[in-house]
Amino acid sequence: MCFKNVFLVTLLLCISQCVEIFGPKYRPSKGAVWPKPKKESRAEQFYNLHSSSFHFKVTDKTCSILLKAINRYSDIVKNPEMKKASSTEVDNQENFLGFLTQLEVILTQPCEEHPSYGMDESYTLKILSTPQLKSASIWGILRGLETFSQLLYYSSDYNQIHINKNIIEDSPSYIHRGLLLDTARHYISVNRILETLDAMSYNKMNVFHWHMVDDQSFPYQSERFPELSEKGAYAPWMVYTKADIKKIIEHARDRGIRVIPEFDVPGHSRAWGNAFPGILTKCGNSLGPMDPSSDTVYNIVQELYRELKTIFPDDHFHLGGDEVDTDCWSKNPSLMEYIKERGTEVNKIQNLFMETIMPLLNDSKLIVWEETFTSGAKLPKDTIVHVWKYKEEERMKEVLSAGHKVIYSSQYYLDFLQCNWEFFYKYDPREMMTLISGDLNLDDIIGGEACMWSEKVNDANVISRVWPRASAFAERFWSGGPATDSPPIDVYRRIEEHTCRMIQRGISAEPPSGAGLC
Repeated sequence: MCFKNVFLVTLLLCISQCVEIFGPKYRPSKGAVWPKPKKESRAEQFYNLHSSSFHFKVTDKTCSILLKAINRYSDIVKNPEMKKASSTEVDNQENFLGFLTQLEVILTQPCEEHPSYGMDESYTLKILSTPQLKSASIWGILRGLETFSQLLYYSSDYNQIHINKNIIEDSPSYIHRGLLLDTARHYISVNRILETLDAMSYNKMNVFHWHMVDDQSFPYQSERFPELSEKGAYAPWMVYTKADIKKIIEHARDRGIRVIPEFDVPGHSRAWGNAFPGILTKCGNSLGPMDPSSDTVYNIVQELYRELKTIFPDDHFHLGGDEVDTDCWSKNPSLMEYIKERGTEVNKIQNLFMETIMPLLNDSKLIVWEETFTSGAKLPKDTIVHVWKYKEEERMKEVLSAGHKVIYSSQYYLDFLQCNWEFFYKYDPREMMTLISGDLNLDDIIGGEACMWSEKVNDANVISRVWPRASAFAERFWSGGPATDSPPIDVYRRIEEHTCRMIQRGISAEPPSGAGLC
């Protein structure tokens, strides 16, 4: 008997101290939107939706982008799993308001052909007896359709689809909410890029920064210089053709996402040298950055940029300009003689290079990494400076004081795989600058980018490495609000639901916070 009592006490202690509570670490929310809307009035009352009989009704302006979006979101609403939830028996009669059979979509202004800098993404969504989605912009309609799809949730017995009575007025805090994807360290397939764009649209991100080429490979298949990819790509099939790029741009456009290419110069350019070794600087037995004394460099770069301008419709181009190995330049005797003739110094030669390159981009508006700014290059006033290093508050203050706009990435490097989504949720650049900004216009911090450099990701794992960690970035830059070291419990529950939502839509997102279920 004594033995049994001791055994029972020991067992109870083990259960109380060693075993986690049953169930998921954070229970997913139901019908909560990610990123969180600016203004939402959600009631306990709800409508039921039968996916087989529901439809979207366009009652004003329309265009191909809108019609494609209606088809996409109809497929989401009418997916086979949701069709199973078609019971007419209501589980909560007290709060039941009736059946929702349509959403009126009201676009009050003609569609734009392409998403652009500063585009209007605001919308109003009313889930009432006559539900309406209204916006003056096709891009606002796209964001509102995504919100509507996220408001749907299953009843507790999974036999019905509910949507709560609600009024949402929404718009982004930052106009530039980007994802940088590096496709040079590892080649990322076209299908995986399309999947990435889908996930971006589910998170209301609006810029795909395509870091296409680098030291390691040159996968862009140029019509003007085909030898660049023939000798610079990892393999003949690991290239992006003109047709591939147009497919990606169209897929992005239909989801309200800009595509901004980056062809980095003068550094990160060794793959160019496989086809044109003479354009790189010789330093000892190795090759370094592009040779600023070579006319061939400028001719090739200008011709290539002209070609890219005919493919990419966005008016911005990322010129790079980071991490230039100036030590290599100082080891090249002929280049040092060129520098001497120019009456300059080796640490200023990057400025000379960039100031020669920039006019070659015709009417493109430029984005550069912060080193091009800090080196003292004379930048056009509308050049945007991309801040990525630490001591970012000091750097942003310098850039803003000089009259340039800022894109912020310093705390959003997704290739730091040890950083979970909570880490990326707690940084807001305008909030960081509040105490030191003085009379600077913090609206000139136009947004940020989460950066996935691909040394440690490839086609097999890039999606799970990006999502849902980039979702934290997406909410921070859409919703704004105070950033805290420890997100409220509501955020944990919503990101659980949102991760499940992405998985249900075919995005292989990793679990955000531990044990759970979808």
